[in-house]
Amino acid sequence: MKITSQEEYGLRCLLQLARSAQDQIVQVKEIAGKEGLSSAYVEKLLRLLAKSGLVHSVRGVKGGYVLNRPPSSVTLGEVIRALGTVQTTSKICGQFTGQELTCVHFSDCGIRSVWSGLTQYIQNFMDHTTLDSLLGKEFVVSERLTKRFLP
Repeated sequence: MKITSQEEYGLRCLLQLARSAQDQIVQVKEIAGKEGLSSAYVEKLLRLLAKSGLVHSVRGVKGGYVLNRPPSSVTLGEVIRALGTVQTTSKICGQFTGQELTCVHFSDCGIRSVWSGLTQYIQNFMDHTTLDSLLGKEFVVSERLTKRFLP
């Protein structure tokens, strides 16, 4: 799976909002400063997230952005889909065609089920991972996710 910088930084911006008290307005310049990003880029990312309904903007001198729902009800899958696209098996199989216009194994491929299974696992993981489960120190988050998703 490929994560774009837009998806990565957009998620970081959302986590900044998730760390704040519920309904607390967080200014773009504050998020930009904490993440080492330009205010213009943070504004662009937050507009995309607002368009998808994950956040809303508050205008004015003390304006900024607020999460529309508690961090426990916003999933990583929603965030990734709002900022980009989740790669599908058909896209993977359509990219690697060798010297032909289509893959020589397109009609009968033993590898496609591997890509399909991985894609389903990744989408399931993202759709069951909430913003609040990503809050905390790296070790804590790693332990939390490992206990939840690995045998």
